[in-house]
Amino acid sequence: MKRRKIKKPKSNSKIMVITISILFFITIAGFYLFNLYINIDLGGNLGENQYTASKTTQQIEEKIQEDRNITDIIEEVSKSVVGISKLKENGNSIFVENNTQKLGLGTGIILSENGYILTNQHVAGGKYSMCYVTLENGKDYQATVVWSDIDLDLAIIKINAQGLAYAKLGDSNTVRIAQTVYAIGNPIGFEFKRTVTSGIISAVNRTIKIEEEEKSSYMEDLIQTDATINPGNSGGPLINTKGEVIGINSVKITSAEGIGFAIPINIIKPIIESFNKTGEFEEASIGIFSYDKEVVPYLDSKLEFDEGIYVAQVITNSPAEIGGIKQRDIIIKIDDISLNKMSELRQYIYTKKPGDEVTLLVKRNGINSPVKITLGKK
Repeated sequence: MKRRKIKKPKSNSKIMVITISILFFITIAGFYLFNLYINIDLGGNLGENQYTASKTTQQIEEKIQEDRNITDIIEEVSKSVVGISKLKENGNSIFVENNTQKLGLGTGIILSENGYILTNQHVAGGKYSMCYVTLENGKDYQATVVWSDIDLDLAIIKINAQGLAYAKLGDSNTVRIAQTVYAIGNPIGFEFKRTVTSGIISAVNRTIKIEEEEKSSYMEDLIQTDATINPGNSGGPLINTKGEVIGINSVKITSAEGIGFAIPINIIKPIIESFNKTGEFEEASIGIFSYDKEVVPYLDSKLEFDEGIYVAQVITNSPAEIGGIKQRDIIIKIDDISLNKMSELRQYIYTKKPGDEVTLLVKRNGINSPVKITLGKK
């Protein structure tokens, strides 16, 4: 009888190797997936949180530094802000029924180290009138008005002083809506001297109607801001975040909150430059009263034009009348410089001297004609 061969079962060690291998790969795969999970869901978020925290901290530090910078800037500009006082105005003030009018309290900004100061005409008064200036260090000076323009509501006064801190002038042609600005002045009185308010540029090239003593006039090309402007702020600077003066605070709408206006600084730069260089300014005159096209509907509802400025009045025996300019003419250009705002004409004339000749391009009855004008002395 043959003996049957009996198969032996596979070695336990072989089974164990296979089992261990499977467990090893499972362990490796699990470890890899766990690490991936950690890196993506935990580590990634943790890293992102760390980054976010770091970024937030950096933003906070930048904001603190920005606040420090603007604080330093405003403190520096404030050194050139002065208080101005005089006796009651002679009726030219645009602020009616105001306590500061009784004392003529207002603000000014120093333009040069030797004592030229810019303010409002309704604060300082007419040319050659006197007023009193209080500097940041408390020193008082008597000042003389060396230049004044009631239509612009601007005046330059002079004190006998040297080594003064003076403001830097910016470019008012580059201001933009929503730009951050600061107003500095003396609201109500000197006990609140150099009060700083902040806001934004709400609009540019604004025209407002001023009614006073049964007379109406217009102020054009103004910068509108919601930075708080009170009567005592008149003549004070409106500055940008660089500390540059871009306007002179002049008027506010009393029937509404957050509507104030400043006169763009560029319009008076030629006069400031002349005083700083020569100590004088000989003002040339063309002899007209003109308005921007935005004002024309108030004056002549039937007149429409796309460019130029409207001649509302020609002064008798003025260079304009002698040259043939008439009421209701539209001045399109002066010496090939296009005009759309009265301030542009003023600024250009301020660069000229009496006796200089200019050429105007005038539209009358739909026809454009050149007119030569020899400027007179204002």
